[in-house]
Amino acid sequence: MRRATTVGLAGDRFLINGEPTYAGRGRVEGLMLNARMVQGIFDDLNPGTRGRWAYPDGPWDARRNTEEFVAAMPEWRASGLVCFTLNLQGGSPEGYSREQPWHNSAFRGDGTLRVDYLERLDMILHRADELGMVVILGLFYFGQDRRLADETAVVTAVDQATDWLLANDWRNVLVEVANEADVGRYHHAILRAERCHELIGRIRERSGGALLASTSLRGGSIPGEAIVRESDFLLLHGNRVGGPDEIRRMVRECRDDPAYRGQPILFNEDDHFDFELDDNHFLAAVGEYAGWGYFDYRFPGEGHDDGFQSVPVNWRAGSDRKRGFFRLLARLTGHD
Repeated sequence: MRRATTVGLAGDRFLINGEPTYAGRGRVEGLMLNARMVQGIFDDLNPGTRGRWAYPDGPWDARRNTEEFVAAMPEWRASGLVCFTLNLQGGSPEGYSREQPWHNSAFRGDGTLRVDYLERLDMILHRADELGMVVILGLFYFGQDRRLADETAVVTAVDQATDWLLANDWRNVLVEVANEADVGRYHHAILRAERCHELIGRIRERSGGALLASTSLRGGSIPGEAIVRESDFLLLHGNRVGGPDEIRRMVRECRDDPAYRGQPILFNEDDHFDFELDDNHFLAAVGEYAGWGYFDYRFPGEGHDDGFQSVPVNWRAGSDRKRGFFRLLARLTGHD
C-alpha cells in the first residue's frame, strides 16, 4: 500500500514528507498546530447511557459521527490545521466528568481491538493521509482504562495498536500513550505518570523507531525526567493554567530538564481562548516555539454547534469560538 503522508522529526521541528510544517512561515515553521478532536470514533457500548448522545434530529449513530468528521476535515485543513488528536477511548463526552458510566473503548477487556472502531479509525486516517495531515493517536483515557481487565490486557492493547498501525503502514501518526497520565484517576498503575514511560519505550522498541511516541500530563504539569528521556516529543496541557506567562514558563521548564535532548514541544489540549487579544495561550506557546492545541467543549446552555468534544459533535466550525481559533490559525499559517 502506498501512503501519501509521513511525519518525522528534525531536532525540535516536525516534518511532513521531509519538509518542516508551515515552511516559510517564520515562527510557526516546524510547529505542530493542532486541535483536540478525540471523539472522531466515539461510541457508547452501554445501552443505559447511549441515549444521552442523541442528535437533535435522531438517535446516536457512531458511523454518522465519523462520516461527518471526515467531511469536515478539508475545511480544517484549508485554515491551516495540519494535526488533530484522536483517542481510542475518547475523552469526556460532557467536556469534563466526575463519573464515566458510558463505555467507549476500542479495546475489549483482554486488550484486543474492536473491528468496528478500527473501521472508523481507518476512515479518518485515510482522509488525513490524503490531506497531508498528522494524527496524534491517544490509546487510553482515564475512567475508561478500567474497561481493560488487568495490566496484561493494557500491554496487549499497546502491542495490538502498535502492530495494527505498522501492518497498515500508517506513517502520519504520533502516539500518545495516555491522556493526562498524572491525573490520579487511572485504574492501572502502568498508565500512571510514574510508569507510563515503560509503554512509550515499548512502542518505540516494538516499532523499531517507526512510531514516534509520548504521553500527556494534566494542565500545568511538566513531564518528569523518565518521560522526557523516553519521549520522542513532549506533550503539555494548558487547562487550569493561569495565563500566557504560565504557558511560557512551562515550555522553558521542559527545556531546562536534564533529560531534555531537543525534542519538539507541543500543547495538544488547552481550553483557553481569547483569540482576538494580542496575547493568549496560543500566541504564548508559538512565541516559545511550541505547538498549541485547541480544546473546546460545549458549555452549559450552549447548542449543538458548540464544542469539538461534547457528543453529539458538530464537526463544522459553527460557533464563534471555533471560528475565532481557525481565523487566528489561518493568519499565523498564511491560510487567511
